[in-house]
Amino acid sequence: MTFRAALLMALFSTPTLQAVEAVTPFRESPHRYLEHVPSDRFAKFMKELEAGRVRLDTGDDKAFLASILKALDIPESSQLLVFSASSLQSEIINPRNPRALYFNEDTYIGWVPGGKVEVISMDPEMGAMFYIFDPLRRGGPVPGILRSEKCFNCHAGNATRRVPGLIAESLLPMLSGASLETYRRDEQGHQIPLDKRFGGWHLTGGHHLKEHLGNLMGRTSSSRGFEKTKVEPGQMSDLNLHLRPTSDILPHLVHEHQLGFENRVFHAAYVMRQLLEQGRGSLPMAAKPQVEELADELAQYILFVNEAKLPREGIEGDPDFMRDFARHRKPIATGISLKDFDLKTQLFKYRCSYMLYTESWQKLPSALKERVYYKMAEGLREQNANPTYAHLGVEERRAIRAILKESLPGLPAWWR
Repeated sequence: MTFRAALLMALFSTPTLQAVEAVTPFRESPHRYLEHVPSDRFAKFMKELEAGRVRLDTGDDKAFLASILKALDIPESSQLLVFSASSLQSEIINPRNPRALYFNEDTYIGWVPGGKVEVISMDPEMGAMFYIFDPLRRGGPVPGILRSEKCFNCHAGNATRRVPGLIAESLLPMLSGASLETYRRDEQGHQIPLDKRFGGWHLTGGHHLKEHLGNLMGRTSSSRGFEKTKVEPGQMSDLNLHLRPTSDILPHLVHEHQLGFENRVFHAAYVMRQLLEQGRGSLPMAAKPQVEELADELAQYILFVNEAKLPREGIEGDPDFMRDFARHRKPIATGISLKDFDLKTQLFKYRCSYMLYTESWQKLPSALKERVYYKMAEGLREQNANPTYAHLGVEERRAIRAILKESLPGLPAWWR
């Protein structure tokens, strides 16, 4: 049976998404991921670098990393520290040498002392693009940059529903960095309870979590199998090797929200591309249930249905990150925006994702976006709203509608 015939059978024999996902080979038509010419932020940066319009400081590892972040508009305050051996450079990541992660809305940078700089940049059509710098020679030329396909083993597997995406895990690492226990895997997003997160990560700042999985490592024990022990930031590693000594709770929470958003959006984008290709530019009638399912999932995530609860005392975010996060804030006439933090009972004051402003969302097929907007409108009514969105009060719904009307490009005319 040809691939096209198999796809036809899958699409028209079932109304569920599972069959479509099972035949979403991102390397093949209609996606052709490896043949796609990227237009993500890092791809544009490479062109600027090659043309000499961007310069990087190769004096030492920290200066090199800082200059990359500055060129990509990624704040140093977004730094997260992870010490589980969970990247291409797993052999040098452990509690004695944690890996640092940095991010903005569309680009994610990883670096471990003694290793290479890794990049994931979100292409608006194909999702995650993977790049890695060659090792730095201090004071030498800018290292070469390669597109990596090795990342697909993890970043295009079950965790991302078989399309290129973003992952984060929660593990109990040993001193070697290898894991003894897994607390959550194959799932990302703000719905994950906080007591399931942070395993294998350092956690700093005013998080007010009485118990958490961060700052813990495991040791094997002949009597108990293994036991947990504290490993506070800097206890076993030299934090001076990093740009900051922090791995603050707030960038952790924002990072998790973004991962969940991007993975859902690009999973939907790949499914839609496949459905539209099969319908020669329009959706087959048999695909309507799949589209409705995708739209429900996206609308609920965008409006923070099932967001994990914060500690009773709330959290205290790093002021540096709060300032940097607000740099591209899009306030409306009344001064409010989707980037306004709450941090008392919920992450954001207005529970509608600021990621709607990204190209990831803006380039999603309009046939799906229209359905998502319709479902969001149902949930944002002041009266007779969809009960799925009962977590949103009347004033919050009113504020979200006002923000979207005034600031979101491409909102349907009927919404306005």
